[in-house]
Amino acid sequence: MIERVFATPAGVTLGPLALIPDGTARNFVLQLRAGRFHGFVVRRGESVVGYVDRCPHMGVPLAQSLDAYLTPDGTRIACAWHGALFEIADGLCVGGPCVGAALTPWPVTVADGVIVTA
Repeated sequence: MIERVFATPAGVTLGPLALIPDGTARNFVLQLRAGRFHGFVVRRGESVVGYVDRCPHMGVPLAQSLDAYLTPDGTRIACAWHGALFEIADGLCVGGPCVGAALTPWPVTVADGVIVTA
């Protein structure tokens, strides 16, 4: 069984910013020595924010369909399993079964048009 890890080292190149259309999110799975990391990145203009793909309510991945992390209007992150809603900026749960909890941040940034782990 492959171990699941919940953090990545800094400096891992994820790809060009253009890989994620503005106002959407994208899933990333990284195979590391310690195990496999599952995260996602949300793009807002020229900036990005990343989170570990794990709902604080049940510990399951948030999306049921690939890259389907946002509400239909794109204003919040949504857990497709239990309806929890999270703020994009800080991952705070503002609706559903885990109000007050938060997603685990995944530090990412954009450097010279490329998304990298921070």
